Parts: sequence; structure tokens; C-alpha cells
Amino acid sequence: MNKNIALVLSGGGARGMAHIGVIEELEARGYTITSIAGTSMGALVGGIYAAGKLTEFKEWAISLDRHDMFRMVDFSFGGNGLIKGEKVLSKIQEFIPDALIEDLPIPFSATAVDLKHREEVVFTKGSLFSAIRASISIPSVFTPITSENAVLVDGGVMNNLPISNVKRTDGDMLVAVRVNAAIPVPHHFYEKEDRTEKESTYKKWMNEFYDFLHINIRKRKRSNSDFFHLWIRL
Repeated sequence: MNKNIALVLSGGGARGMAHIGVIEELEARGYTITSIAGTSMGALVGGIYAAGKLTEFKEWAISLDRHDMFRMVDFSFGGNGLIKGEKVLSKIQEFIPDALIEDLPIPFSATAVDLKHREEVVFTKGSLFSAIRASISIPSVFTPITSENAVLVDGGVMNNLPISNVKRTDGDMLVAVRVNAAIPVPHHFYEKEDRTEKESTYKKWMNEFYDFLHINIRKRKRSNSDFFHLWIRL
């Protein structure tokens, strides 16, 4: 049996961290990921995996507390998004150097969308982190990547599971991971003895983070309204 896999990772915000577990389980079962494509959070996790640095990224991510997260939120008060996103990627680049996509050990693509021309943009070469930054630019949340010819935002606007953008090889298997699928979690998945405590801590952390965001949202200028309406019409 050929155990080569062409892996496709969806967007999904914080849920996209589940992609790490998927990759670890595939490798634990003896599969080899021979190519990878991702959108938004899937592009971030997939790109870092393709660079061979997933372990370092995971260790850094699980070491963060809510204060670390708040410190990496760089608000944009004059652009077309709430957060610039530069602090997070700069922090990641401290231990995961940028690279050219075409030089990565396995083929990788990151999917974004050009709002100006209303078309999909697939990065298969050039700066890894520039491609990731474009792919994670959630409209009205992260500022878009702009130039004279394009306004690049999150690929999930048009294609949240970019199956068509992964490189295939003879005999490989296609595995697509959609973290926002409405599949109930089995009751036995949880450990009863600490479930309540974990849920309570998580909800407290999320409530504090949302309060923090809402306070700053109210302070923002409303200069992104035209941009947001354009995204809604797509």
C-alpha cells in the first residue's frame, strides 16, 4: 500500500491548531506527507510543517499564556483591518527562519484571494511568510496585503479547502482536513474528572480576550467600512 499523502488543510481560526494533531497522527501511523496546500490557518501550519519546523512551532504555541497573546496583538487604527499581524509572524520568525517556497523539502502552496480582481491567488514560490501573511488576512480582522495591482486577503473568502491547489504524485492519497466541519465530539473523548475545570479556564480566557478586543474595536476609526462591504458582496 502506498502511504504517500497529498495533504490539504482548511482555514478555521483557532481551530486550525488541530491541524498539528492531524499531521502528528498521520506520521505516527507511518504515512509520508509528500505535498501540502493550505488556506489561512491551514497555510500557517502547513507552511511551517513544509519548512520542517512544526515541532518548534507547537512547543512555542503551547507555551503561550493570555498575556503573551495580548502582547502580540498589534492594532491597526487606520487601515482595513483590526490587527496588523506583524508581531505574531515576527515572533515566529525568531525561531523559524523565512524561506523560499520553491526551496522547501516538499511542495507547498498557500491560497489567498485578490479582492481587487475577485480571483484566487495561489503562492507556490517566493517568501514563505509573505504567502502565509496574505493567506491569513481575514477581512476586517487582519489588514490586507495591498499593492497597486492587488488587495490580498484570506483564501477562505473563496476557497477554504483548496483541494485543487495541492500537488499530486502517482499513487498518493488525498487527505483533506476541514476543521470547521459540524461533527459532534463523542462524549467519551473527554476525561470526566477535569473537563469542568478545563472548560471553565478556557471560557474565562476567551471572555477576557473578547472584552480586550471589543474595547479596542470601539476606539477604531471606521475607515474600513468600504473594504468590509466589498468582502460581503463577494
